[in-house]
Amino acid sequence: MFLGTHSPRLDDKGRLILPAKFRDKLAGGLVVTRGQERCLYVFAMDEFMRVADQMRSAPMTSKAARDYLRVFLSGASDEIPDKQGRVTIPTTLREYAGLDRDLAVIGAGSRIEIWDAGAWASYLAESEQAFSEQAEEVVPGLM
Repeated sequence: MFLGTHSPRLDDKGRLILPAKFRDKLAGGLVVTRGQERCLYVFAMDEFMRVADQMRSAPMTSKAARDYLRVFLSGASDEIPDKQGRVTIPTTLREYAGLDRDLAVIGAGSRIEIWDAGAWASYLAESEQAFSEQAEEVVPGLM
């Protein structure tokens, strides 16, 4: 499980040094793709395969499902971290997420999310209040 918030930087070649606590789980390979709210999702290869298999069950008669699959899978890039734990973030994905230099890399359970640091700060500022005031059950059976 991926947890926590980290603040790495992209180097001049568009590479990210993965947080040390995430490296073992991703050493065998990972997939980076577009996520919601203009962030990137990073999955360990086995988790990505599970998610992709689950997506295949979506009805191809649904335009929304087809559109989602196209955007999600067409942006996917499989990577293997180097010995220093670096992975290259493709230019198209850096542009999609507005990544420049300073990043926020957050653990989101079964995936990692990569955000531009300023975009993450704005998102968190907007979302924390709603989180603290949440009166109804968002995740059934959680509390």
